[in-house]
Amino acid sequence: MTQTVYEGLFVLDYDLYMKDAETVSGQITVVVEQLGGEILHSKKWDERELAYPIKGHRQAVYWLAYFRLDSEKVTELSQQFQLSDSVLRFLFLNVDPRLVDILVEHAKSGLLHTGEPSVDKVVNDIFDQAAEDAENDV
Repeated sequence: MTQTVYEGLFVLDYDLYMKDAETVSGQITVVVEQLGGEILHSKKWDERELAYPIKGHRQAVYWLAYFRLDSEKVTELSQQFQLSDSVLRFLFLNVDPRLVDILVEHAKSGLLHTGEPSVDKVVNDIFDQAAEDAENDV
């Protein structure tokens, strides 16, 4: 079976996260690894007030993870997180193999949506160049 790299964005229960951040965020790693996957990078992205309540919650912690997993296991992964009390919502995106290293390094750099115009411009320039290089490789 071929493993695919995914970007996962998780909306975590703010109250549970504040009580035990390591356990709540660690659950993502545990579930992915139980299914035979590998975490490439995982980090807190942001804490935000939600635009509308989700399961009665008005605040949440956004968690970003890049992981490698057999594509046949994604349904099972989704089921595990649907049953979780600490995960309010989640989204998995299949990452183009040509962009995996760039995206993971970008996440590790800590430059995600800084709000600092000069940094955001550099990040956007990197992504634009990577997309152009990927198009030229086709």
